[in-house]
Amino acid sequence: MGIIAWILIGLLAGLIAKALMPGKDPGGIIITTLIGIAGGLLGGWLGKVIFGVDSIDGFFDLSTWIAAIVGSVILLALYRLLTGSRHSHRHA
Repeated sequence: MGIIAWILIGLLAGLIAKALMPGKDPGGIIITTLIGIAGGLLGGWLGKVIFGVDSIDGFFDLSTWIAAIVGSVILLALYRLLTGSRHSHRHA
């Protein structure tokens, strides 16, 4: 897949991850897109390492989208943990 497809999948996977994990996050759409793109790569890598499958087959393949969304949810949770602890120290 090309870079444009990864950006589009990343944007949509990031938005879906945000919908699955609602809440206030700093960063906006750019951070959501970057988390989605990185999440897609993470999900594809985890699918290959854990299950031994090539989960990044094509744009319209269900496994590609599931991998991207799962990876995005993982990264969004990590992002919230890291930025949440940083914000709580400022207010203390």
